[in-house]
Amino acid sequence: MGFRCGIVGLPNVGKSTLFNALTETQSAQAANYPFCTIEPNVGQVGVPDPRLDQLAEIAKSDKEIETQLGFVDIAGLVRGASQGEGLGNQFLANIREVDAIIHVLRCFEDDDIQHVENHVDPLADAETVETELLLADLESLEKRVPAAAKRATGGDKEAKITANVLGQSLELLREGKPARLTEPKDEEEARIFRQAQLLTAKPVLYVCNVEEDAAAEGNDFSARVFEMAKTQGANAVIVSAAIEAELIAMEPDERLIFLEEMGLSETGLTRIIRAGYDLLDLITFFTVGPKEARAWTAHRGAKAPEAAGEIHSDMQRGFIRSETIAFDDFVSLGGENAARDAGKLRQEGKDYVVKDGDVLHFKFNV
Repeated sequence: MGFRCGIVGLPNVGKSTLFNALTETQSAQAANYPFCTIEPNVGQVGVPDPRLDQLAEIAKSDKEIETQLGFVDIAGLVRGASQGEGLGNQFLANIREVDAIIHVLRCFEDDDIQHVENHVDPLADAETVETELLLADLESLEKRVPAAAKRATGGDKEAKITANVLGQSLELLREGKPARLTEPKDEEEARIFRQAQLLTAKPVLYVCNVEEDAAAEGNDFSARVFEMAKTQGANAVIVSAAIEAELIAMEPDERLIFLEEMGLSETGLTRIIRAGYDLLDLITFFTVGPKEARAWTAHRGAKAPEAAGEIHSDMQRGFIRSETIAFDDFVSLGGENAARDAGKLRQEGKDYVVKDGDVLHFKFNV
């Protein structure tokens, strides 16, 4: 299963520069004019996890493979996008295909970089994008909900469920609130709500793109964004896209020195990747052996067969059990054999809910 975060925002806020740094490529053309990015660029990024290094060292694995998170660089939205302005329909369709939104906001002044609204105001920028997403959802549901309600009067059970849950979303949108505040009452409503692929239902992370001098502590612009995020129950991180772009050209040792000089303990990209992972409510489990130590991704709450399916569909279909060792036990005892001898290797069945950090070995038969 792939998990993808779409990088959105107004033109010229640093989206493509950030994407280039995230993927350590120059595949996204970065230029100082609107609509530089028309087709979305897609990149897979390894999720940093020091636990993988520990497991590989203990197991003397030949190689390590990080779990991956996808990032999609989506062209800049402008006012009127929901009505097709600035190729808006195409851009909105690209957003619909991602699992979460990384909303980049310009939090720096620079006379050399054009702002599409001719002034820097990250809160106004955020409202512009959110409004366009909301209007697009509103237009969609104002057609779908009455149609579902009409079918429901004829005895269509699924149409009745659709009218109920999406009707709740429609009321929220009419009040100017995002569809993510919808509260499905059961799994069937949750399934229909997910299938609706509403733009404002997607979780959002605000990325404050600041000047280099503000990379450690932020600035007045980013402080306002953090306050806005707090009122929405959302998260925000501070990044200087300019610094991240410099870092990708450096050797690892040089990066550490540079970060220390800038007063930073880690890259902004690491914060974004970790926050994106949390935003999607994901966990990491591991498979460990002499050939490789590998991290895998699953939704929080996934049961063992679902986790097995992340490796291969045959494992899920023919799942028998999972041999399970908690990360702390694997590390403190010094590996699988010692954990087995100490009684810390557990045989778990189909109903076992995988925990973050579990080291798993799946038994299956197809």
